[in-house]
Amino acid sequence: MKFYNWLIKYRLYIGLVLLVAGVLLNVTVSGFWPVFPLYLVGVVLIAGHFFFGPLRLIQVHMEEGNMDEAEKIVNSIQFPNLLYKPIRSVYYTLKGNLAMMKQDFEGAEKNMKKGLDLGMPMKEAEGASLLQMGMLALQKNDMKGGESYIRQALRKGLPDKENQAAAYLQMCSIMMNKREFRAAKDFFRKAKAAKPTTPQIIDQIKQIEKYISRIPG
Repeated sequence: MKFYNWLIKYRLYIGLVLLVAGVLLNVTVSGFWPVFPLYLVGVVLIAGHFFFGPLRLIQVHMEEGNMDEAEKIVNSIQFPNLLYKPIRSVYYTLKGNLAMMKQDFEGAEKNMKKGLDLGMPMKEAEGASLLQMGMLALQKNDMKGGESYIRQALRKGLPDKENQAAAYLQMCSIMMNKREFRAAKDFFRKAKAAKPTTPQIIDQIKQIEKYISRIPG
């Protein structure tokens, strides 16, 4: 695994070295066919660098919580339009997530829209991106847009109970603002039924529970 990560990190340089070595051997020592394997491997490594990118390395750093290194790798991708389409979608989604962590909501929205427009490789990933778009819309007090995105996220499916609970709580708040109290209570029950473990979400549930039973509907 470490070798594979190392290869991803340095494959562009290795590919270039192999091509240069192939040309030199081709010209000075032998003909084309004896050095053809060097050309082939070099081209494959260079193509892999531009078509697939270093997203695996980004995933490793994000799982370890090393966001600075993850951002460095994302920023090292100079030609994102050359990435294979599903990978390009993930690339823009990652850029959106990193922008959200820095509270750059405009940049987050721009990149997440690009990712969604390209199509996500998994429905659950698309649902998570739609949920984040909904959160961004609510940050801008765009209640209609936020509700639309979150409803789409729930229809597409969300990857875990934490995201589901967060989506239901947001819908609960939206319904209370619209004074649709019966719908608000229904979404609140669904949020509790998801049994989230994230402290922030649990705290939100406790806060809403204090007064939701007293509202009509």
